[in-house]
Amino acid sequence: MKFKDKVVLVTGGATGIGRAMCLQFAREGAAVIVNYSKSKDRAKEVVDLIDAMGGQAVEIQADVSRDRQARQLIDQAVARFNRLDILINNAGWTRFIPHDELDALSEEILEKTWSVTVKAPIYCTRAAVPHLREYGAGAVINITSSAAYTAMGSSIIYCAAKAALASITKSLARTLAPEIRVNAIAPGFVDTGFVNWTPEVLAQLQKKTRLGRSIIAEDIADAAVFLAADANASTGQTILVDGGVVALGPNA
Repeated sequence: MKFKDKVVLVTGGATGIGRAMCLQFAREGAAVIVNYSKSKDRAKEVVDLIDAMGGQAVEIQADVSRDRQARQLIDQAVARFNRLDILINNAGWTRFIPHDELDALSEEILEKTWSVTVKAPIYCTRAAVPHLREYGAGAVINITSSAAYTAMGSSIIYCAAKAALASITKSLARTLAPEIRVNAIAPGFVDTGFVNWTPEVLAQLQKKTRLGRSIIAEDIADAAVFLAADANASTGQTILVDGGVVALGPNA
């Protein structure tokens, strides 16, 4: 097992990509902290699945876009398992707003998207640093988006926030080396129900990638396991998991 005796914390771990990562890391032997903001029942479901496979997991509620709650989350995680080896900043929030509807970008949407996407990873990472450094091989993985590279996504502020997180990944990698590696994953479109897409836009997004299939949450989980366990010479990197869309363009 790749993560025997190691502990991983996944923010936004109750649903979608976060859920897939929690389960995949548990299969590889990690003890898992499933963070959630509102989805308590879904988080408990993930914990129960991990318990059923003989693993260790606990769900912890925290709104990681708030510094105090992010710090409390890290403290509770370490108190539960006595260490922290891997932090995955996965929590996100967005609303579909066509890019030409600028007046629809309310202050609330601008602030919440930025707070969850940009502030939260900084809050969680800085609280986790002392614990990640303790064993000299800590890892942070930020979940960005292909929208950071295409400027096409659920909203203008979402694209901008994910681009900022890609830059933050590089800055943190430089700052925290050599004890802590910091990398990112930029998923393409994954249909997790995360965004309130219109049926027309959803139909366009679900067109097959250059690989001839859609990207699923488990693809992102596989990339996260690789970065945490095997990519020991990589830091400051972003892996695009989008079926080649950014590099090659979408299928016609």
